Amino acid sequence: QVQLVESGGGLVQPGGSLRLSCAASGRTFSSHGMGWFRQAPGKEREFVAAINWSADVTHYLDSVKGRFTISRDNAKNTVYLQMNSLKPEDTAVYYCAAVLSLSLRIGVEEYPYWGQGTQVTVSS
Repeated sequence: QVQLVESGGGLVQPGGSLRLSCAASGRTFSSHGMGWFRQAPGKEREFVAAINWSADVTHYLDSVKGRFTISRDNAKNTVYLQMNSLKPEDTAVYYCAAVLSLSLRIGVEEYPYWGQGTQVTVSS
């Protein structure tokens, strides 16, 4: 079992930055692939970014490439999402997710463990 707690969301102006954090419980964090997903009102949950267990492979949603960066610190059991040049269309609840896998996973259905989500609102 892995428990996940996100933090770092908030209200930011267009063009601004936020860094989301996701703290994981358990001693097997380093064996888990990690992902960030988001869900806007009235829309399905969508993949944003993923990172493999050793942090040498990452993958991003096309619309966030060059603006968002996923990273992890296995010593701290934490994964991060640095979000720069934020746009109003990035507004959503952002979720952290974990899967016991050595390979990269990007499907919502592939992740069994989820955090409670953190709201990100981009507005002037």
